[in-house]
Amino acid sequence: MVDEAARRAAAHDVGNVSWRCMRAEDLPADLPPVDVITFAQSLHWMDRPQVAAAARRLLKPGGALVHVSATTHRGVPTGEQDPPWDAITDLIETYLGPRRTVPGDSPGNEDEIYRTAGFDGPRNVELPGRVVYRSTEDIIAAVYSLSSSTPHLFGDQLPAFDHDLRVLLRKGGNEFTERTRPIVLHLWR
Repeated sequence: MVDEAARRAAAHDVGNVSWRCMRAEDLPADLPPVDVITFAQSLHWMDRPQVAAAARRLLKPGGALVHVSATTHRGVPTGEQDPPWDAITDLIETYLGPRRTVPGDSPGNEDEIYRTAGFDGPRNVELPGRVVYRSTEDIIAAVYSLSSSTPHLFGDQLPAFDHDLRVLLRKGGNEFTERTRPIVLHLWR
C-alpha cells in the first residue's frame, strides 16, 4: 500500500509527503507531531492500548484521531443484481472449512482504550450508504481483502478456488449492485 500511495502521489505531483513503513507499536519513531491520525479497519490488529497512547503523544495540540468504522467488503442487497454473497461464503467454506475466528478479529471496547490513552470523545459523524455498481473484479478483490479469506490461506488450492469463484460470479453477470453500509467516523481529541 505504501508503494501504491507513493506511486499515486508522484503521478499527481504531490511532493510534500514522506512514506514510512513501520509497526504502529514503534510510533512515534522520529516523526514530527501531526494534526490527524486515522485508523480504518486496522487498530484491532495492534497492541491497542500501546498504539492509542503513542498516537495521543504524536498528535499536535488540537489534533484529532479519526477511527473509521466501516464494512466495505460487503454491502446491503438492493434486490436488483446483488452479488451472491451467501454462495460465496459457502464456496469459501468448501475450501477453508467453517469461518473461524482469526487472530486480530475486532475485540471491541475501543472507546475505553481511547479514553484511557487521554482522548476525549468521540464525536461521531455518519456517512450514509449509497448504491454502487461493482464489477466481478471488485467482488473478487473484496473476498481476498478479508483476513478470513486472504489468498495465502488457500495455499495450493488458490487457483482452483479462484476459478470456482469466477465461475460463480459469471452466473450473475459482469456487474453487481449493492448499497454500501454506512461509514461512521469517530473523532477523538
